[in-house]
Amino acid sequence: MVDLRIHHRTTYRYRKPVNLGPHRLMMRPRESRDLRLLASEVTLSPDATITWAHDVAGNAVATAVFRSPTERLVVESIARVDLSAAAYPVFAIAASAITFPFRYTDDEWTDLGSLTVLQYPEGTPSVRSWAQRFVASYPTDTLSLLKDLNTGVGSAIAYQVREDEGTQAPSETLALGMGSCRDLATLLVEAVRSLGFGGRVVSGYLHDPTRTLLGSADAGSTHAWAEVFLPGAGWITFDPTNRKVGGANLIPVAVARDVRQAMPLVGSFVGPADAFLDMSVEVSVNE
Repeated sequence: MVDLRIHHRTTYRYRKPVNLGPHRLMMRPRESRDLRLLASEVTLSPDATITWAHDVAGNAVATAVFRSPTERLVVESIARVDLSAAAYPVFAIAASAITFPFRYTDDEWTDLGSLTVLQYPEGTPSVRSWAQRFVASYPTDTLSLLKDLNTGVGSAIAYQVREDEGTQAPSETLALGMGSCRDLATLLVEAVRSLGFGGRVVSGYLHDPTRTLLGSADAGSTHAWAEVFLPGAGWITFDPTNRKVGGANLIPVAVARDVRQAMPLVGSFVGPADAFLDMSVEVSVNE
């Protein structure tokens, strides 16, 4: 178990005062068997009225409503967590799902719903055809197939830091051969869905004390990865950016059908078209 302090600060600057619309914040770590939330505080400048709710996926979402115009917005989140995820996890996969292909139960299939459905139009190259290359035989070992796909994404796609908003379509990521962590996570999720698995994207933080993992410029950063549902084992974590399985270095904040639903901060402003000056993000994850 490791005790971590996560400091996430986002700053927006404007050339002249603007009126801020409601902002949605997803920065509170998501508690689980492997992660215990010890403390969490979100502060904003200028002051705002903050209300909390849980979305359809059970993520903690804060909505901030501002009262006065401002030339600067600072959103700061400080959290402490105990992370106990195993570095080399063993998964108790149900006998019915040990080999691929398998069938989810009717209840599982209903509850997984859109998490089994491709979210992007089929492009060129085809994600479905690309994923099929990893199926060694019928039947084949389910976990080995998923591990091969995870490694395959990390091997085929060169990681790049991409500051612009949005996510590449999976076929675009395949064609370019490069992408950010959110692009790699989206590609993996679409690939497993094309094979009939339930998959979702996860947004959160990467803990990197050795400073050797991709996606982190220091001991920690924001990060995106994937989870795949297997009967018996439940949701299994796959980080294609680092070709790793399990959540030993990962602090989840939000799970979603599409990564755009799990952005840390989303909002708007009313003002002149040229009012926006710049944005900066600072993240640290330290013991």
